[in-house]
Amino acid sequence: MSRTPSVAARVARRTLAPVLAMLVLTGLGVSPASAHNVLRSTDPADGSTVATAPAQVTLTFDQAAVAIGTEIVVQAPDGRIVSTGEPVLADSTVSQAITGELPAGTYTVQWRVTSADGHPLSGELAFTATDATAIGVEPAPVETAEPAAEEPSPEVTTFTETEEPAAADTSAAEPDDDGLSTAQVVGIGALVMAVGAGALVALRLRQRRR
Repeated sequence: MSRTPSVAARVARRTLAPVLAMLVLTGLGVSPASAHNVLRSTDPADGSTVATAPAQVTLTFDQAAVAIGTEIVVQAPDGRIVSTGEPVLADSTVSQAITGELPAGTYTVQWRVTSADGHPLSGELAFTATDATAIGVEPAPVETAEPAAEEPSPEVTTFTETEEPAAADTSAAEPDDDGLSTAQVVGIGALVMAVGAGALVALRLRQRRR
């Protein structure tokens, strides 16, 4: 005839089971508090597409990480490292700031975090930005072509209604009031010669008549 376990026996088994499990874990050198950290989520999410690259990348774990040995490197599509400063640990999150000229394209995030039990964890994720942006720096100035220098136009002198051209100096062409002009001298000479010739002809005529 089978015997039904007493209530005391059932209580004893329920009490001893967790204790035995803790002893086994302790013997193996592992405890629930010292288990490795587990990555729960990332922002941006792995494989996601965002409008522009964010100001920081954040990793969320199941428990707090250790700062020593923790590192996050963010690489831009053109190969530049755009992560700056040290990672910031807050509760169960680890954040890494991003700065600089951030072009459109795929960004790669490589991370290494020290778990609470001292063991390192590492991984990689990627996200894509559809547009470029700039964080912490001024955008590069847009170069504009300078207009060509205008050549000076030749000066043109114009006369206004109040300005009159200077009168030509005609004093050299006008004769002095006290003397005779060349034309007058020539005319007098010709007159004298004509009178002399007439007198000579008259004299000869008189001589013939005699």
